Amino acid sequence: MAFPTDTLYALGADASNTLAIKRVFAAKGRSPANPIPLLVSDLTMAIRMTGDLPDSVARLVERHWPGPLTILVAAPPGISRLLISGTGRIGLRVPDAPVALDLIRCLGRPVTGTSANRSAGRQPRDADEVYRQLGHRVDLILDGGTVPIGSPSTVVDVTVSPPRIVREGILPRAAIMKAFGKHQKI
Repeated sequence: MAFPTDTLYALGADASNTLAIKRVFAAKGRSPANPIPLLVSDLTMAIRMTGDLPDSVARLVERHWPGPLTILVAAPPGISRLLISGTGRIGLRVPDAPVALDLIRCLGRPVTGTSANRSAGRQPRDADEVYRQLGHRVDLILDGGTVPIGSPSTVVDVTVSPPRIVREGILPRAAIMKAFGKHQKI
């Protein structure tokens, strides 16, 4: 299923369903070497999945969740190896989008949160773009209009010290640094 988030349209599947995860890879034409992040409903769901977060990481997500911040954390036991692609980490994000949050809450567990496009394809800002790229490769496209941000999230690896920005998206480096304090290099 494809649905709108605050950043881009996402290709979502139950993160505990191996067959559904395989279908996400197939729909995107994504290499199994590229991990897929997860969308969670809130900090509580993230902690339930991964355990407590260090205080500095908790401050970061409290400032920027829901929103365009993905954190890379140690993958918990039992997570599908397809999602982490041998990295030992999983990306987590709380989208600032009612449709996405309602889907996650109704399911009661994380869903995949990769962009709803073919790998290396144009970023999907609306349902029409999702259909142009994925067409019948997905069972359902929820049309929520054009997403408000239209750019990918910023990805921060919090498994290393100091944390490292893996991809600077719409959330600028300065906002990340502010959350960790001026003394922290990122």
